[in-house]
Amino acid sequence: MEQKRPRSREKNVTSGGNGVHKRGGGLNTGKVGGQDYSGKKSSGGTKKAVAGGGGGALLLLLLLLFKGGAGGLFGNNDNKPDTSGHSASTETKVDDTVAKGSRKKRTQILGNNQDKITIMVYMCGTDLESKYKMASSDIEEMKSATLGNNIDIIIYTGGCSDWHSNGISSAVNQIYQIKNGQLINLVTDDGTKSMTDPKTLSGFIKYCSSNFPANRNELILWDHGGGSVSGYGYDEKYKSGGSMNLGGISQALRDGGITFDFIGFDACLMATAETAFMLDPYADYLIASEEIEPGIGWYYTDWLSKLGSNTSMSTVDIGKNIVDDFVTRCDQKCKGQKTTLSVIDLAEFSHTIPEKLNNFAQSVSNKIVNNDYQSVSDARYKTREFAQSSKIDQIDLVNFAENVGTPEATELSKALKDAVKYNRTSSSITNAYGVSIYFPYQRTSYVDSACNIYSNIGMDSSYSNCIRQFAKLETSGQVANSSNNSPLSSLFGMVSNTVSAGNVDIIGGLINTFMGNSAGKSIGYMNDTSISQENVNEYVSQKFFDSSNLVWEQGENGYFMSLPESQWELVHKIDLNMFYDDGNGYIDLGLDNIYDFDSNGNLIPDTDRNWLAINGQPVAYYHTDTTEIGEDYTISGYVPVMLNGDRVNLILVFDNENPDGYIAGASTDYVDSETDTVPKNIIEINTGDTLDFLCDFYSYDGTYQDSYYLGETMTVPENMSISNVDVGDGEVKLMYRFTDIYNQEYWSESITG
Repeated sequence: MEQKRPRSREKNVTSGGNGVHKRGGGLNTGKVGGQDYSGKKSSGGTKKAVAGGGGGALLLLLLLLFKGGAGGLFGNNDNKPDTSGHSASTETKVDDTVAKGSRKKRTQILGNNQDKITIMVYMCGTDLESKYKMASSDIEEMKSATLGNNIDIIIYTGGCSDWHSNGISSAVNQIYQIKNGQLINLVTDDGTKSMTDPKTLSGFIKYCSSNFPANRNELILWDHGGGSVSGYGYDEKYKSGGSMNLGGISQALRDGGITFDFIGFDACLMATAETAFMLDPYADYLIASEEIEPGIGWYYTDWLSKLGSNTSMSTVDIGKNIVDDFVTRCDQKCKGQKTTLSVIDLAEFSHTIPEKLNNFAQSVSNKIVNNDYQSVSDARYKTREFAQSSKIDQIDLVNFAENVGTPEATELSKALKDAVKYNRTSSSITNAYGVSIYFPYQRTSYVDSACNIYSNIGMDSSYSNCIRQFAKLETSGQVANSSNNSPLSSLFGMVSNTVSAGNVDIIGGLINTFMGNSAGKSIGYMNDTSISQENVNEYVSQKFFDSSNLVWEQGENGYFMSLPESQWELVHKIDLNMFYDDGNGYIDLGLDNIYDFDSNGNLIPDTDRNWLAINGQPVAYYHTDTTEIGEDYTISGYVPVMLNGDRVNLILVFDNENPDGYIAGASTDYVDSETDTVPKNIIEINTGDTLDFLCDFYSYDGTYQDSYYLGETMTVPENMSISNVDVGDGEVKLMYRFTDIYNQEYWSESITG
């Protein structure tokens, strides 16, 4: 049966344009494209498989562990539109049932509007406030709510170099109360404590429980979020302090000494299974997002006013109001940005999920051990992934289970849908059912630390075993396929294709050399003994992408590339990579999913010498993901820019309704891994803003030189158009990047456009 080929973006080619040219001096930003082009460059020019060798070039393979790739969907996508009521762009009915045997709720609701509520808002303002006033905006929303006499909103402020709300100090941490539409200072100086220190959070909880006792306590953590591995928070004034991981959050809640009705994260990526397991001793419900939140965050006025009118409202109804207000407001103000928010019953989750997750993990392990890594990799690749460009490897757990398709997966999927009591998404996102999980694919360097976190929060070892086995196969596949893993070799015609060519003995030698040169690296999972290295080597030799096939042939109608169907089955995605010769070196114009296939399934390259442009200015564009459900599709990517002097990535979206694309907003890009957590997206680009597009530049010997401004400064007009325009008179080099089931990347021969 012929494999389905990946979807190409539809080009809208327009005339004119400003051509490709860099300007000014190097910006010293580091690579803005996020691409790892550090693969080896050979001294020879063979395009055929090499039967032996490897030698000292293998040292460069160490870099493979830490490379990332862009996401997308490829292959036979069996995902269907959700009909469960748990993931929809319209309001759905809240589920107020609880699985039999679940523990009693820790919070007892008195009823008849007699309940006293304290809402604790831990607001680490960070750059979200200093640059974009997001915290101040949410405080104004809280002040606009009608609260009544039985709700106290207490806000802890800090972590920000420049607060925009009048009176809030940028020098010291403070505590405020929202009362009668006013922001009242309670503690003028609580020191200069790091907001990612668990002691700071536990101290705030103790202050609130002592000074504002209530029978219903709610905690909202406001800031960046990093999910299962990185946890919560980024303090702008303690940049080297890191985030508060799940173990740190648990410590803070334990030391705080009380339990909560709900704990919510007005932060990105915290609706994970790991977060839910960790929170169970401290709360009844988790309210959080699987995806990066749009910059407006939660919309506080309406749900707080509803709660003020009935403090005995059920927690799932409170959660429903929070979710509905958030998703509706984001759909209005943040068109195209992916929005998710869910309400998870922790009592039910902790009762029904652990055993089913263990069984599911064991079924995945059985596949891997029994020579079926490929089906797991395919399932992982097709699954909804969150914050793809950040490469944190969090995926929707229901969607993953359904893609894996074992009986154990079906049981887990059902239990998860039942434990998620309410879930909504924007219309721009599919297959997000309310709870995600860490599963490696884009990079494996987090595996060991993730397993340590699992041990600390009391998760069973089955899931850790599963991801270690997967990572071991993936890494082994990357090492074995030590081929042309850089476009720079292709640029100079020095294509050094497959070293091991599927030979099991050579593969074993490559991996042994790799292990011997990996002291101190995060590859403890490679020592997993549940699957022998010999069996791994044998499997990789059978499921081997032979990059010697990546050569162009010429027919009557131009270039084409023919791969055996058995090789196409190992391909997860392909992207066009274009480099422009400006007379001094090569400008990297990025990666775009532009290509065609003929009636025989052969790849037809795009050689038209045009590239994606904004208002006629060619830009460096990087495709990140493609989602297809039937004939409906969404293609996303980013363009690196300076927005009013700040480094961000413009978010571009192409879909059925907007095939020519539009700018959905922007996301902050941090230099030198300033934080592992992820900020909320910037809401919109405003008329009058200034944009300076960025690009990476390479010398003729393949060395990264610096990043530069690309084209001229643009003042944002009322309308921004996206099209493809001619790149100019310089020589253009085109090549295609293929990514296989091990997330290994290969570049084809280059073609001069």
